[in-house]
Amino acid sequence: MSSLLTVNGKLSYLKLACQAAVLLALVVALLAFITATKTVTLVVDGQSSSVQAYGGSVGDVLQEADISVTAADHVSPALETSVESGSVITVNTAKEITVSLDGAEQTVTTTSTKIGGLISQMGIAANARVSLPADALLANSSGLSIITPKQITLVADGEKSVKTTTAHTISDFLSETGVTLAETDQLSAPAGAPVVENMVVKVTRVNNAGTAQATEDVPFETEQSVDAALFKDEKKTVSAGVAGTLEKTFRTVTVDGVEVSRTETGSKVLKAPVAAKVSVGSKERPAPKAEKAAAAAAGGANTGASAPAMSNEAMWDAIAQCEATGNWSINTGNGYYGGLQFDIQTWLGAGGGAYAPNASLATKAQQIDIANRVYAQRGLQPWGCAHAAG
Repeated sequence: MSSLLTVNGKLSYLKLACQAAVLLALVVALLAFITATKTVTLVVDGQSSSVQAYGGSVGDVLQEADISVTAADHVSPALETSVESGSVITVNTAKEITVSLDGAEQTVTTTSTKIGGLISQMGIAANARVSLPADALLANSSGLSIITPKQITLVADGEKSVKTTTAHTISDFLSETGVTLAETDQLSAPAGAPVVENMVVKVTRVNNAGTAQATEDVPFETEQSVDAALFKDEKKTVSAGVAGTLEKTFRTVTVDGVEVSRTETGSKVLKAPVAAKVSVGSKERPAPKAEKAAAAAAGGANTGASAPAMSNEAMWDAIAQCEATGNWSINTGNGYYGGLQFDIQTWLGAGGGAYAPNASLATKAQQIDIANRVYAQRGLQPWGCAHAAG
């Protein structure tokens, strides 16, 4: 306490007062500093920290914290707003983010801190496919990919449907819809092509490993033998031929179930054909005059009665060609007469007697008239050549 005494040993009140004033000023200054200092929570781009700040406004606090902001940044509250201890200041700086949107890269400026905020800012649909979670911080994100939903028309397996998808490629889209492709199937666009809005994806099913069978007739041959009882211009069917059956196998190509081509791979005979047996004459025919004289001597002659108009003429011509080589007046002496080879009983029984004693003496029209009567009752059964002629 010697500093408080004067030289002559007396207390110096003046000096004591000065020291007290200094001490008081220090205390007041300390109290003022303590009062002015505030504890503020500072959140910058999603990262939170607690700072001690002396400034009175948001701008002062940011300056003391050495945080520079631009007009593009988002600061809340505003820079001129007063702060108190416990205040929260949020700074979201403007950032340029590279985004792959439907496969095309673009740069987006945003003050959002999370992926979700950027998605909302870009107006992307909520059901878009995003490569990162919505709550991921943009500051820690890279390679952000967004695929927006698109409507695609799918034509496959006879059905047409419109689907909404966020698939990137056609192959991804088909996998998403459960459509599988065989190696031979075809697509309207390459499988690796990107999906675009309102595109049509058509799946064409191609099967080149199908099989088929078909049957067809095997033509019969004709075996000829000589009959000495027949004239050289006569021919007689001994037994009718029967066509055989051949089965063929094929490899087929189908497109969407419709056969477009086939290739034969084999064949086998299911039923062998049966040859027709025909006899041909070997003796010379008598001269016409002699034949007519013989007929007159026998008392036979055409009565001259007229036959009705001929029907089925083409059919009877074909049968006559087979039965009698087309000779309507043939008389072989074997009991059968005319182009259609009537025996006497059949000819007379069907009314042929109104024309002539036997068919060889009747005209073609008269023979066809009688043939049509027999045909109406018995069909073509009496003529062995009917099958071959047909």
